Amino acid sequence: MKVAVIGLGYVGTVTAACLAANGHDVWGVDIDSVKVDAIRSGRSPVAEPGLDEVVAAAVAQGSLHAATSYPDSLEAPEISLVCVGTPSTARGATDLTYIRRAVDDIAAALRTARPSGGRHCVVIRSTVPPGTVEDVVIPALAAGAGDVGITYGGAMCPEFLREGTGVADFYASPFLVVGTADQWVADTVTQLFAFLDQPVRVVGTHVAESLKYACNAFHATKVSFANEMARLLGSLGVDAREVMSLFCEDKILNISPVYLRPGFAFGGSCLPKDIRSLLHLARVNSVDLPLLAGTMATNELVIRDVLDRVVARDARDVALLGLSFKMNTDDLRESPNVELAERLIGKGFNLRIYDPVVNPDRLIGANRRYVESKLPHLGRLLCSEPGMALAGADVAVISSSDSGIVAALKASPPPHVIDISGRLDSEVELLPGYEGLGW
Repeated sequence: MKVAVIGLGYVGTVTAACLAANGHDVWGVDIDSVKVDAIRSGRSPVAEPGLDEVVAAAVAQGSLHAATSYPDSLEAPEISLVCVGTPSTARGATDLTYIRRAVDDIAAALRTARPSGGRHCVVIRSTVPPGTVEDVVIPALAAGAGDVGITYGGAMCPEFLREGTGVADFYASPFLVVGTADQWVADTVTQLFAFLDQPVRVVGTHVAESLKYACNAFHATKVSFANEMARLLGSLGVDAREVMSLFCEDKILNISPVYLRPGFAFGGSCLPKDIRSLLHLARVNSVDLPLLAGTMATNELVIRDVLDRVVARDARDVALLGLSFKMNTDDLRESPNVELAERLIGKGFNLRIYDPVVNPDRLIGANRRYVESKLPHLGRLLCSEPGMALAGADVAVISSSDSGIVAALKASPPPHVIDISGRLDSEVELLPGYEGLGW
């Protein structure tokens, strides 16, 4: 396959060299003549273990070339991979100047090289905000080459290459994701990377564009979390390295997909009090823990967001299905659902609650004292069946995927359904008034 790789930095050079090493005819394009000359002489323009050897071999076998402009001699490749920089502006926004310039150059080259039409897809590998392919790439292609009969398409194929292990990461990426609305573009990219023998996940462009941001944000959060714990534990004379070494042995909860599913706020008898305890220890030892403090602030924002959604519906009768802090328990201590219920009542909503497990007569100890302080009239609010809570409701807030609740929703859906569990089945998600929290 004929391929153009625009931008010969770390990502572009690794991508171009590895594609060329696996049978593709690759042209690397960069306005920096020093980088181009390095490729032409069989050297990598960037320092990356093992990359010099890959570049030298690909150049020697004639499958890797380099140019300072989109090469007309290539007669337009089938696919262009854009790997240019996307730095921050002074205010923190993503500067798409190089993306726009690259796509404009591609469109101009297509007009020259394919005046009679044909197909070409432009794949963004650079990290760009959601909407870039749809709002920047496709319009630029349409403006630059849309009137000469060329069928063009855009896609996002994020890279997951770490500097220092780029070549190894190329061949063992955590996933291979293609975001596009065009099947032929998805097929072309799949063919391009077929030698990796890795399944290709085809998703919407916005999802693919967001994925790298989510990954990098989580990586940064992990670094900051470990360092925050070290600051606090060090002040207490505890070896943070030993703590975190043990921490990482838990592959069930700590290093796993658990808790990484968008939904409602955290609560219960452990997480809120333990975060508060850590923050207190930090204060008395003059240690700043902004990341952990931020988790409490974020949790509050989630509850406030759901409350605002209910208020925006201009309704008076609300059904809350699920009250405990998680399913299959009657533990109401610091449940965000209890907090939401209290705020709804405080704003004058007529609230009815159903929870398949919670029975006021069986609540004891701290659990009972907590809910009585928040919802002293819980017995009058609870319904014995989900259908009773839903009867006449303008809005249903669902925090449980209990089968009885799901069945009742399907049988008698209210005008508005706010899913805060994220685990309801697809039939509920198709209800006219359905909305989720970020999905």
